Amino acid sequence: MAAELTDATAGATRLDGLTSWHADWRGLRVAVLGLGVTGFAVADTLAELGADVTVFARDRDDDRARILDVIGVRLVVHPLDEVPADLAETPPELVVVSPGFRPDHPVLRWAADAGVPVWGDIELAWRVRDKVKAAEWMLITGTNGKTTTVQLAATLIAAHDVRVAPCGNIGVPVLDAVRDPLGYDVLVVELSSFQLHAMPTSGPGAVHPFSSVCLNLADDHLDWHGSMEAYRDAKAKVYQNAKVACVYNRADEATMHMVEDAEVEEGARAIGFGLDTPGPSDFGVVDGILCDRAFLEERRTAALEITTLDELEPRGLAVPHIVANILAASALARSYGVPVGVIHDALASFRLDAHRIETVAIAGGIRWIDDSKATNPHAAEASLRAFGRVVWIVGGLLKGVDADALVARHAARLRAAIVIGRDRAALVEAFRRHAPDVPLFEVATTDTESVMPDAVALAASVAEDGDTVLLAPAAASMDQFTDYADRGRRFHDAVRERLGGTANDEPDSDDPPAEGR
Repeated sequence: MAAELTDATAGATRLDGLTSWHADWRGLRVAVLGLGVTGFAVADTLAELGADVTVFARDRDDDRARILDVIGVRLVVHPLDEVPADLAETPPELVVVSPGFRPDHPVLRWAADAGVPVWGDIELAWRVRDKVKAAEWMLITGTNGKTTTVQLAATLIAAHDVRVAPCGNIGVPVLDAVRDPLGYDVLVVELSSFQLHAMPTSGPGAVHPFSSVCLNLADDHLDWHGSMEAYRDAKAKVYQNAKVACVYNRADEATMHMVEDAEVEEGARAIGFGLDTPGPSDFGVVDGILCDRAFLEERRTAALEITTLDELEPRGLAVPHIVANILAASALARSYGVPVGVIHDALASFRLDAHRIETVAIAGGIRWIDDSKATNPHAAEASLRAFGRVVWIVGGLLKGVDADALVARHAARLRAAIVIGRDRAALVEAFRRHAPDVPLFEVATTDTESVMPDAVALAASVAEDGDTVLLAPAAASMDQFTDYADRGRRFHDAVRERLGGTANDEPDSDDPPAEGR
Protein backbone atom coordinates (compact mmCIF):
# COMPACT_ATOMS: atom_id res chain seq x y z
CA MET A 1 0.00 0.00 0.00
CA ALA A 2 2.80 2.41 0.88
CA ALA A 3 4.41 1.76 -2.51
CA GLU A 4 1.10 2.44 -4.28
CA LEU A 5 0.67 5.72 -2.45
CA THR A 6 4.25 6.71 -3.30
CA ASP A 7 3.61 5.95 -6.98
CA ALA A 8 0.36 7.94 -6.95
CA THR A 9 2.04 10.87 -5.21
CA ALA A 10 4.93 10.82 -7.66
CA GLY A 11 2.48 10.71 -10.57
CA ALA A 12 0.49 13.65 -9.24
CA THR A 13 3.69 15.63 -8.67
CA ARG A 14 4.80 15.00 -12.23
CA LEU A 15 1.45 16.10 -13.67
CA ASP A 16 1.48 19.25 -11.53
CA GLY A 17 4.76 20.20 -13.15
CA LEU A 18 3.49 19.77 -16.72
CA THR A 19 2.43 23.38 -17.28
CA SER A 20 4.46 24.18 -20.39
CA TRP A 21 5.08 22.75 -23.83
CA HIS A 22 8.75 22.79 -22.85
CA ALA A 23 8.25 20.63 -19.74
CA ASP A 24 9.29 16.98 -19.86
CA TRP A 25 6.29 15.02 -21.18
CA ARG A 26 8.43 12.14 -22.47
CA GLY A 27 7.14 8.68 -21.65
CA LEU A 28 4.02 9.91 -19.84
CA ARG A 29 1.47 7.10 -20.19
CA VAL A 30 -1.77 8.63 -21.44
CA ALA A 31 -5.10 7.11 -22.46
CA VAL A 32 -7.13 9.27 -24.84
CA LEU A 33 -10.87 8.59 -24.99
CA GLY A 34 -12.39 9.20 -28.41
CA LEU A 35 -11.07 9.63 -31.95
CA GLY A 36 -13.16 12.50 -33.22
CA VAL A 37 -11.68 15.87 -34.14
CA THR A 38 -10.81 16.64 -30.52
CA GLY A 39 -9.49 13.20 -29.61
CA PHE A 40 -7.26 13.10 -32.66
CA ALA A 41 -5.84 16.56 -31.85
CA VAL A 42 -5.14 15.42 -28.29
CA ALA A 43 -3.36 12.25 -29.44
CA ASP A 44 -1.36 14.12 -32.07
CA THR A 45 -0.28 16.76 -29.55
CA LEU A 46 0.77 14.24 -26.91
CA ALA A 47 2.70 12.19 -29.46
CA GLU A 48 4.56 15.33 -30.53
CA LEU A 49 5.40 15.93 -26.87
CA GLY A 50 6.88 12.43 -26.59
CA ALA A 51 4.17 10.88 -24.41
CA ASP A 52 3.27 7.19 -24.60
CA VAL A 53 -0.27 7.42 -26.01
CA THR A 54 -3.08 4.93 -26.51
CA VAL A 55 -6.40 6.00 -28.02
CA PHE A 56 -9.55 4.13 -27.03
CA ALA A 57 -12.41 4.67 -29.49
CA ARG A 58 -15.78 3.09 -30.20
CA ASP A 59 -15.24 3.19 -33.96
CA ARG A 60 -12.25 3.05 -36.28
CA ASP A 61 -11.65 6.01 -38.54
CA ASP A 62 -9.32 4.58 -41.20
CA ASP A 63 -7.66 7.87 -42.16
CA ARG A 64 -6.96 8.88 -38.58
CA ALA A 65 -5.92 5.34 -37.67
CA ARG A 66 -3.26 5.39 -40.41
CA ILE A 67 -1.88 8.69 -39.09
CA LEU A 68 -1.86 7.40 -35.52
CA ASP A 69 0.18 4.42 -36.67
CA VAL A 70 2.71 6.72 -38.37
CA ILE A 71 3.15 8.92 -35.28
CA GLY A 72 3.46 5.95 -32.95
CA VAL A 73 0.08 6.07 -31.20
CA ARG A 74 -1.73 2.83 -30.42
CA LEU A 75 -5.44 2.52 -31.23
CA VAL A 76 -7.80 0.22 -29.35
CA VAL A 77 -11.28 -0.08 -30.88
CA HIS A 78 -13.74 -1.05 -28.17
CA PRO A 79 -17.46 -0.38 -27.55
CA LEU A 80 -16.43 1.32 -24.27
CA ASP A 81 -19.61 0.17 -22.58
CA GLU A 82 -17.23 -1.28 -20.01
CA VAL A 83 -13.57 -0.70 -19.16
CA PRO A 84 -11.32 -2.23 -21.85
CA ALA A 85 -8.95 -4.90 -20.55
CA ASP A 86 -5.98 -3.06 -22.10
CA LEU A 87 -6.83 -0.08 -19.89
CA ALA A 88 -7.64 -1.90 -16.67
CA GLU A 89 -4.59 -4.18 -16.78
CA THR A 90 -2.12 -1.36 -17.41
CA PRO A 91 -3.55 1.83 -15.92
CA PRO A 92 -2.20 5.04 -17.46
CA GLU A 93 -0.84 8.00 -15.53
CA LEU A 94 -3.44 10.26 -17.17
CA VAL A 95 -6.73 10.02 -19.06
CA VAL A 96 -7.67 12.78 -21.52
CA VAL A 97 -11.35 12.66 -22.38
CA SER A 98 -13.15 13.95 -25.46
CA PRO A 99 -16.13 16.25 -24.77
CA GLY A 100 -18.88 13.76 -25.63
CA PHE A 101 -18.19 11.34 -22.77
CA ARG A 102 -20.74 11.75 -19.98
CA PRO A 103 -19.46 12.17 -16.41
CA ASP A 104 -21.01 8.83 -15.44
CA HIS A 105 -19.35 6.93 -18.30
CA PRO A 106 -17.98 3.54 -17.11
CA VAL A 107 -14.39 4.41 -18.08
CA LEU A 108 -14.53 7.73 -16.21
CA ARG A 109 -16.00 6.05 -13.15
CA TRP A 110 -13.17 3.52 -13.31
CA ALA A 111 -10.58 6.29 -13.57
CA ALA A 112 -12.04 8.03 -10.50
CA ASP A 113 -12.01 4.79 -8.50
CA ALA A 114 -8.47 3.98 -9.63
CA GLY A 115 -7.19 7.47 -8.80
CA VAL A 116 -6.20 8.21 -12.40
CA PRO A 117 -6.46 11.97 -13.15
CA VAL A 118 -8.79 12.98 -15.98
CA TRP A 119 -8.20 16.07 -18.12
CA GLY A 120 -10.21 17.56 -20.94
CA ASP A 121 -8.68 18.95 -24.12
CA ILE A 122 -9.00 22.51 -22.81
CA GLU A 123 -6.82 21.80 -19.78
CA LEU A 124 -4.19 20.15 -21.96
CA ALA A 125 -4.25 23.08 -24.40
CA TRP A 126 -3.86 25.62 -21.60
CA ARG A 127 -0.88 23.74 -20.16
CA VAL A 128 0.95 23.65 -23.51
CA ARG A 129 -0.17 27.04 -24.82
CA ASP A 130 3.40 28.39 -24.92
CA LYS A 131 4.74 26.20 -27.73
CA VAL A 132 5.25 29.30 -29.91
CA LYS A 133 3.98 32.11 -27.71
CA ALA A 134 1.30 32.12 -25.04
CA ALA A 135 -1.72 33.87 -26.55
CA GLU A 136 -4.40 35.55 -24.47
CA TRP A 137 -7.61 33.50 -24.36
CA MET A 138 -11.12 34.92 -24.64
CA LEU A 139 -13.78 32.40 -23.65
CA ILE A 140 -17.31 32.32 -25.08
CA THR A 141 -20.13 30.05 -24.00
CA GLY A 142 -23.92 30.12 -23.72
CA THR A 143 -26.85 28.00 -24.76
CA ASN A 144 -27.08 29.82 -28.09
CA GLY A 145 -25.13 32.24 -30.24
CA LYS A 146 -21.67 30.94 -29.35
CA THR A 147 -20.34 30.31 -32.84
CA THR A 148 -21.64 33.59 -34.28
CA THR A 149 -20.16 35.54 -31.37
CA VAL A 150 -16.81 33.75 -31.68
CA GLN A 151 -16.69 34.61 -35.38
CA LEU A 152 -17.70 38.19 -34.69
CA ALA A 153 -15.15 38.69 -31.91
CA ALA A 154 -12.34 37.18 -33.97
CA THR A 155 -13.29 39.35 -36.96
CA LEU A 156 -13.35 42.53 -34.87
CA ILE A 157 -10.04 41.80 -33.15
CA ALA A 158 -8.32 40.78 -36.40
CA ALA A 159 -9.35 44.10 -37.94
CA HIS A 160 -7.05 45.80 -35.39
CA ASP A 161 -4.04 44.04 -36.93
CA VAL A 162 -3.98 41.38 -34.23
CA ARG A 163 -3.20 37.76 -35.04
CA VAL A 164 -6.26 35.93 -33.73
CA ALA A 165 -7.82 32.48 -34.14
CA PRO A 166 -11.42 31.37 -33.54
CA CYS A 167 -11.20 27.85 -32.13
CA GLY A 168 -12.65 25.31 -29.72
CA ASN A 169 -16.16 23.98 -30.13
CA ILE A 170 -16.46 26.02 -33.34
CA GLY A 171 -14.70 23.14 -35.13
CA VAL A 172 -10.97 23.95 -34.87
CA PRO A 173 -9.48 22.29 -31.78
CA VAL A 174 -7.70 24.69 -29.43
CA LEU A 175 -4.72 22.35 -29.56
CA ASP A 176 -4.39 22.94 -33.30
CA ALA A 177 -4.39 26.72 -32.75
CA VAL A 178 -1.81 26.41 -29.95
CA ARG A 179 0.51 24.46 -32.26
CA ASP A 180 0.28 26.86 -35.19
CA PRO A 181 3.91 27.51 -36.18
CA LEU A 182 3.42 31.29 -36.39
CA GLY A 183 1.56 31.56 -33.08
CA TYR A 184 -1.32 33.89 -32.18
CA ASP A 185 -1.82 36.95 -30.03
CA VAL A 186 -5.40 36.00 -29.09
CA LEU A 187 -7.43 32.81 -29.16
CA VAL A 188 -11.22 33.29 -29.16
CA VAL A 189 -12.38 29.99 -27.72
CA GLU A 190 -15.90 28.62 -28.02
CA LEU A 191 -16.59 26.28 -25.10
CA SER A 192 -19.42 23.79 -24.85
CA SER A 193 -20.86 22.84 -21.49
CA PHE A 194 -19.14 19.45 -21.92
CA GLN A 195 -15.72 21.09 -22.23
CA LEU A 196 -16.43 23.42 -19.33
CA HIS A 197 -17.49 20.49 -17.15
CA ALA A 198 -14.00 19.02 -17.50
CA MET A 199 -12.15 22.34 -17.14
CA PRO A 200 -10.58 22.96 -13.72
CA THR A 201 -10.89 26.37 -12.07
CA SER A 202 -7.94 26.01 -9.72
CA GLY A 203 -4.59 24.32 -9.66
CA PRO A 204 -1.89 24.08 -12.34
CA GLY A 205 -4.36 23.38 -15.15
CA ALA A 206 -6.78 26.23 -14.43
CA VAL A 207 -7.45 28.58 -17.35
CA HIS A 208 -6.99 32.33 -16.71
CA PRO A 209 -8.89 34.02 -19.56
CA PHE A 210 -8.30 37.59 -20.65
CA SER A 211 -12.09 38.15 -20.90
CA SER A 212 -15.14 35.89 -20.95
CA VAL A 213 -18.84 35.87 -21.75
CA CYS A 214 -21.80 33.58 -21.12
CA LEU A 215 -24.32 34.80 -23.69
CA ASN A 216 -27.42 33.21 -22.20
CA LEU A 217 -28.66 30.22 -20.26
CA ALA A 218 -31.62 27.98 -21.06
CA ASP A 219 -32.46 24.29 -20.75
CA ASP A 220 -30.17 22.20 -22.94
CA HIS A 221 -28.18 18.97 -22.68
CA LEU A 222 -30.00 18.10 -19.48
CA ASP A 223 -29.79 14.42 -20.44
CA TRP A 224 -25.99 14.74 -20.33
CA HIS A 225 -25.57 16.95 -17.25
CA GLY A 226 -28.40 15.40 -15.27
CA SER A 227 -29.95 18.67 -14.06
CA MET A 228 -30.29 22.33 -14.89
CA GLU A 229 -28.14 23.16 -11.86
CA ALA A 230 -25.27 21.02 -13.14
CA TYR A 231 -25.57 22.58 -16.59
CA ARG A 232 -25.56 26.08 -15.07
CA ASP A 233 -22.54 25.28 -12.90
CA ALA A 234 -20.60 24.09 -15.94
CA LYS A 235 -21.40 27.27 -17.88
CA ALA A 236 -20.44 29.46 -14.91
CA LYS A 237 -16.86 28.20 -15.03
CA VAL A 238 -16.27 30.46 -18.03
CA TYR A 239 -15.85 33.48 -15.72
CA GLN A 240 -13.46 31.93 -13.23
CA ASN A 241 -10.04 33.62 -13.07
CA ALA A 242 -10.94 36.27 -15.68
CA LYS A 243 -8.33 39.02 -15.86
CA VAL A 244 -10.00 41.98 -17.61
CA ALA A 245 -13.74 41.64 -18.33
CA CYS A 246 -16.65 39.38 -17.42
CA VAL A 247 -19.28 40.15 -20.07
CA TYR A 248 -22.84 39.15 -19.16
CA ASN A 249 -26.35 39.44 -20.58
CA ARG A 250 -28.49 42.00 -18.77
CA ALA A 251 -31.63 40.27 -20.05
CA ASP A 252 -30.53 36.94 -18.53
CA GLU A 253 -30.22 37.24 -14.78
CA ALA A 254 -28.49 33.87 -14.49
CA THR A 255 -25.43 35.20 -16.30
CA MET A 256 -25.23 38.17 -13.95
CA HIS A 257 -25.28 35.85 -10.93
CA MET A 258 -22.51 33.77 -12.52
CA VAL A 259 -20.33 36.89 -12.63
CA GLU A 260 -21.22 37.83 -9.06
CA ASP A 261 -20.18 34.36 -7.86
CA ALA A 262 -16.97 34.11 -9.90
CA GLU A 263 -13.49 34.31 -8.40
CA VAL A 264 -11.67 36.68 -10.75
CA GLU A 265 -8.33 38.46 -10.83
CA GLU A 266 -7.98 41.87 -9.22
CA GLY A 267 -9.29 44.61 -11.51
CA ALA A 268 -11.55 42.44 -13.68
CA ARG A 269 -14.76 44.32 -14.53
CA ALA A 270 -18.36 43.21 -15.00
CA ILE A 271 -19.63 44.47 -18.38
CA GLY A 272 -23.32 44.10 -19.25
CA PHE A 273 -24.85 43.97 -22.72
CA GLY A 274 -28.45 44.17 -23.84
CA LEU A 275 -30.91 45.58 -26.35
CA ASP A 276 -32.03 48.33 -23.97
CA THR A 277 -30.37 51.58 -22.89
CA PRO A 278 -26.90 50.83 -21.47
CA GLY A 279 -25.74 51.87 -18.03
CA PRO A 280 -22.29 53.36 -17.32
CA SER A 281 -20.49 50.00 -17.60
CA ASP A 282 -22.62 48.48 -20.35
CA PHE A 283 -23.17 47.99 -24.05
CA GLY A 284 -26.67 48.58 -25.43
CA VAL A 285 -28.93 50.27 -27.97
CA VAL A 286 -30.20 53.87 -27.95
CA ASP A 287 -32.49 55.10 -30.75
CA GLY A 288 -31.21 52.40 -33.10
CA ILE A 289 -27.54 53.07 -32.26
CA LEU A 290 -25.35 50.32 -30.75
CA CYS A 291 -23.33 51.98 -27.97
CA ASP A 292 -20.34 51.37 -25.73
CA ARG A 293 -20.66 53.00 -22.28
CA ALA A 294 -18.03 50.81 -20.68
CA PHE A 295 -14.64 51.50 -22.21
CA LEU A 296 -14.39 55.28 -22.10
CA GLU A 297 -13.45 57.64 -19.29
CA GLU A 298 -16.65 59.72 -19.63
CA ARG A 299 -18.91 56.66 -19.42
CA ARG A 300 -21.23 58.26 -16.85
CA THR A 301 -22.16 61.06 -19.21
CA ALA A 302 -21.33 59.82 -22.71
CA ALA A 303 -21.25 56.79 -25.00
CA LEU A 304 -19.34 55.68 -28.09
CA GLU A 305 -21.26 54.77 -31.25
CA ILE A 306 -20.37 51.35 -32.65
CA THR A 307 -22.86 51.05 -35.52
CA THR A 308 -26.59 51.37 -36.21
CA LEU A 309 -29.44 48.98 -36.85
CA ASP A 310 -29.95 50.64 -40.24
CA GLU A 311 -26.40 49.73 -41.22
CA LEU A 312 -26.79 46.14 -40.01
CA GLU A 313 -30.18 45.55 -41.61
CA PRO A 314 -29.16 44.94 -45.25
CA ARG A 315 -27.03 41.94 -44.23
CA GLY A 316 -29.57 40.34 -41.91
CA LEU A 317 -27.72 41.43 -38.77
CA ALA A 318 -30.45 43.60 -37.23
CA VAL A 319 -32.43 40.64 -35.85
CA PRO A 320 -32.51 41.02 -32.05
CA HIS A 321 -30.50 37.96 -31.08
CA ILE A 322 -27.80 38.79 -33.63
CA VAL A 323 -27.63 42.37 -32.32
CA ALA A 324 -27.06 40.90 -28.85
CA ASN A 325 -24.22 38.77 -30.24
CA ILE A 326 -22.68 41.85 -31.88
CA LEU A 327 -22.80 43.75 -28.58
CA ALA A 328 -21.19 40.87 -26.69
CA ALA A 329 -18.45 40.47 -29.31
CA SER A 330 -17.87 44.22 -29.34
CA ALA A 331 -17.45 44.20 -25.56
CA LEU A 332 -14.78 41.50 -25.83
CA ALA A 333 -12.99 43.37 -28.61
CA ARG A 334 -13.13 46.65 -26.69
CA SER A 335 -11.71 44.91 -23.62
CA TYR A 336 -8.65 44.18 -25.77
CA GLY A 337 -8.40 47.80 -26.88
CA VAL A 338 -9.94 47.59 -30.35
CA PRO A 339 -11.21 51.10 -31.27
CA VAL A 340 -14.92 51.52 -32.02
CA GLY A 341 -14.09 52.84 -35.48
CA VAL A 342 -12.30 49.60 -36.32
CA ILE A 343 -15.28 47.61 -35.01
CA HIS A 344 -17.68 49.69 -37.11
CA ASP A 345 -15.72 49.07 -40.30
CA ALA A 346 -15.25 45.35 -39.61
CA LEU A 347 -18.99 44.88 -39.06
CA ALA A 348 -19.63 46.38 -42.50
CA SER A 349 -18.23 43.24 -44.14
CA PHE A 350 -19.37 40.56 -41.68
CA ARG A 351 -21.75 37.84 -42.90
CA LEU A 352 -23.56 35.13 -40.96
CA ASP A 353 -22.77 31.48 -41.59
CA ALA A 354 -25.14 29.27 -43.52
CA HIS A 355 -28.17 27.82 -41.69
CA ARG A 356 -28.48 30.78 -39.32
CA ILE A 357 -31.68 32.69 -40.15
CA GLU A 358 -30.71 32.30 -43.80
CA THR A 359 -33.17 33.31 -46.49
CA VAL A 360 -33.48 30.40 -48.92
CA ALA A 361 -36.10 31.90 -51.24
CA ILE A 362 -38.94 34.36 -51.59
CA ALA A 363 -41.82 33.36 -53.85
CA GLY A 364 -45.48 34.31 -53.99
CA GLY A 365 -44.99 36.65 -51.03
CA ILE A 366 -43.76 33.75 -48.86
CA ARG A 367 -40.30 33.83 -47.33
CA TRP A 368 -38.51 30.51 -46.70
CA ILE A 369 -35.97 30.73 -43.84
CA ASP A 370 -33.37 28.15 -42.81
CA ASP A 371 -32.43 28.36 -39.13
CA SER A 372 -31.41 24.72 -38.81
CA LYS A 373 -28.77 25.87 -36.29
CA ALA A 374 -31.65 26.48 -33.82
CA THR A 375 -31.03 23.13 -32.15
CA ASN A 376 -32.81 23.85 -28.85
CA PRO A 377 -35.92 25.74 -27.72
CA HIS A 378 -33.97 28.82 -26.66
CA ALA A 379 -32.52 29.26 -30.15
CA ALA A 380 -35.88 28.59 -31.78
CA GLU A 381 -37.44 31.20 -29.48
CA ALA A 382 -35.10 33.88 -30.81
CA SER A 383 -35.83 32.86 -34.37
CA LEU A 384 -39.61 32.83 -33.94
CA ARG A 385 -39.55 36.28 -32.37
CA ALA A 386 -37.86 37.66 -35.49
CA PHE A 387 -40.87 36.98 -37.72
CA GLY A 388 -44.57 37.75 -37.95
CA ARG A 389 -46.87 34.98 -39.23
CA VAL A 390 -45.03 31.65 -39.33
CA VAL A 391 -45.41 28.16 -40.72
CA TRP A 392 -43.07 26.41 -38.33
CA ILE A 393 -41.08 23.27 -39.21
CA VAL A 394 -40.02 21.86 -35.84
CA GLY A 395 -38.67 18.66 -34.33
CA GLY A 396 -35.80 16.20 -34.04
CA LEU A 397 -33.99 15.10 -30.88
CA LEU A 398 -35.19 17.18 -27.92
CA LYS A 399 -32.28 16.09 -25.66
CA GLY A 400 -34.51 15.84 -22.61
CA VAL A 401 -35.79 19.41 -22.94
CA ASP A 402 -39.48 20.32 -22.54
CA ALA A 403 -40.80 22.45 -25.43
CA ASP A 404 -44.25 23.15 -23.92
CA ALA A 405 -43.48 26.74 -22.90
CA LEU A 406 -42.07 27.54 -26.33
CA VAL A 407 -45.20 26.27 -28.06
CA ALA A 408 -47.47 28.17 -25.69
CA ARG A 409 -45.62 31.46 -26.12
CA HIS A 410 -45.74 31.41 -29.90
CA ALA A 411 -49.09 29.79 -30.67
CA ALA A 412 -50.61 33.13 -31.67
CA ARG A 413 -48.08 33.73 -34.45
CA LEU A 414 -48.37 30.29 -36.06
CA ARG A 415 -50.22 29.73 -39.33
CA ALA A 416 -49.43 26.03 -38.91
CA ALA A 417 -46.85 23.67 -37.44
CA ILE A 418 -45.15 20.79 -39.21
CA VAL A 419 -43.53 18.31 -36.86
CA ILE A 420 -40.57 16.15 -37.92
CA GLY A 421 -38.11 13.88 -36.15
CA ARG A 422 -37.91 11.08 -33.65
CA ASP A 423 -39.37 12.99 -30.71
CA ARG A 424 -42.53 14.02 -32.57
CA ALA A 425 -44.90 12.61 -29.95
CA ALA A 426 -43.78 15.03 -27.23
CA LEU A 427 -44.17 17.99 -29.59
CA VAL A 428 -47.56 16.86 -30.85
CA GLU A 429 -48.78 16.64 -27.25
CA ALA A 430 -47.39 20.10 -26.52
CA PHE A 431 -49.33 21.56 -29.45
CA ARG A 432 -52.53 19.76 -28.43
CA ARG A 433 -52.25 21.12 -24.90
CA HIS A 434 -51.08 24.66 -25.60
CA ALA A 435 -52.01 25.44 -29.21
CA PRO A 436 -55.07 23.35 -30.05
CA ASP A 437 -56.24 25.79 -32.73
CA VAL A 438 -52.99 25.70 -34.70
CA PRO A 439 -53.21 23.36 -37.73
CA LEU A 440 -50.79 20.54 -37.03
CA PHE A 441 -49.09 18.19 -39.50
CA GLU A 442 -46.72 15.30 -38.90
CA VAL A 443 -44.00 14.02 -41.21
CA ALA A 444 -44.01 10.38 -40.21
CA THR A 445 -41.46 9.04 -42.67
CA THR A 446 -38.15 7.71 -41.33
CA ASP A 447 -36.52 8.02 -44.75
CA THR A 448 -33.98 10.85 -44.59
CA GLU A 449 -34.39 11.53 -48.30
CA SER A 450 -38.11 12.19 -47.86
CA VAL A 451 -38.29 14.21 -44.63
CA MET A 452 -37.64 17.67 -46.04
CA PRO A 453 -39.51 17.23 -49.34
CA ASP A 454 -42.56 16.11 -47.34
CA ALA A 455 -42.22 18.96 -44.82
CA VAL A 456 -41.78 21.56 -47.56
CA ALA A 457 -44.78 20.23 -49.50
CA LEU A 458 -46.95 20.52 -46.39
CA ALA A 459 -45.65 24.03 -45.69
CA ALA A 460 -46.36 25.12 -49.25
CA SER A 461 -49.93 23.84 -48.97
CA VAL A 462 -50.76 26.10 -45.99
CA ALA A 463 -48.49 29.16 -46.27
CA GLU A 464 -50.07 32.40 -47.51
CA ASP A 465 -48.83 35.71 -48.87
CA GLY A 466 -46.85 37.49 -46.11
CA ASP A 467 -46.03 34.30 -44.19
CA THR A 468 -42.59 32.95 -43.32
CA VAL A 469 -41.92 29.23 -43.57
CA LEU A 470 -39.36 28.78 -40.81
CA LEU A 471 -37.14 25.78 -40.23
CA ALA A 472 -36.22 26.33 -36.58
CA PRO A 473 -36.29 22.78 -35.22
CA ALA A 474 -35.67 23.47 -31.50
CA ALA A 475 -34.00 20.07 -31.51
CA ALA A 476 -30.84 18.27 -32.51
CA SER A 477 -30.62 16.66 -35.94
CA MET A 478 -28.85 13.34 -35.51
CA ASP A 479 -32.01 11.24 -35.49
CA GLN A 480 -32.53 11.71 -39.23
CA PHE A 481 -29.60 13.79 -40.52
CA THR A 482 -25.82 13.88 -40.26
CA ASP A 483 -25.90 17.23 -38.46
CA TYR A 484 -27.73 20.56 -38.48
CA ALA A 485 -25.93 21.59 -41.69
CA ASP A 486 -27.11 18.47 -43.50
CA ARG A 487 -30.65 19.19 -42.29
CA GLY A 488 -30.38 22.76 -43.56
CA ARG A 489 -28.97 21.76 -46.93
CA ARG A 490 -31.77 19.28 -47.47
CA PHE A 491 -34.28 22.01 -46.62
CA HIS A 492 -32.65 24.29 -49.21
CA ASP A 493 -32.78 21.54 -51.83
CA ALA A 494 -36.43 20.73 -51.10
CA VAL A 495 -37.48 24.38 -51.25
CA ARG A 496 -35.71 24.97 -54.54
CA GLU A 497 -37.09 21.77 -56.02
CA ARG A 498 -40.59 22.72 -54.90
CA LEU A 499 -40.44 26.29 -56.14
CA GLY A 500 -38.47 25.67 -59.29
CA GLY A 501 -38.20 28.82 -61.36
CA THR A 502 -40.56 30.81 -59.11
CA ALA A 503 -38.00 31.26 -56.32
CA ASN A 504 -36.73 34.74 -55.52
CA ASP A 505 -39.35 36.60 -57.52
CA GLU A 506 -38.86 39.59 -55.22
CA PRO A 507 -35.72 41.74 -54.97
CA ASP A 508 -32.70 40.55 -52.99
CA SER A 509 -33.50 37.28 -51.24
CA ASP A 510 -30.70 38.03 -48.76
CA ASP A 511 -32.75 40.77 -47.13
CA PRO A 512 -33.27 40.25 -43.41
CA PRO A 513 -36.62 39.32 -41.87
CA ALA A 514 -39.22 42.05 -42.15
CA GLU A 515 -40.62 41.50 -38.66
CA GLY A 516 -39.31 41.63 -35.15
CA ARG A 517 -36.23 43.74 -35.60
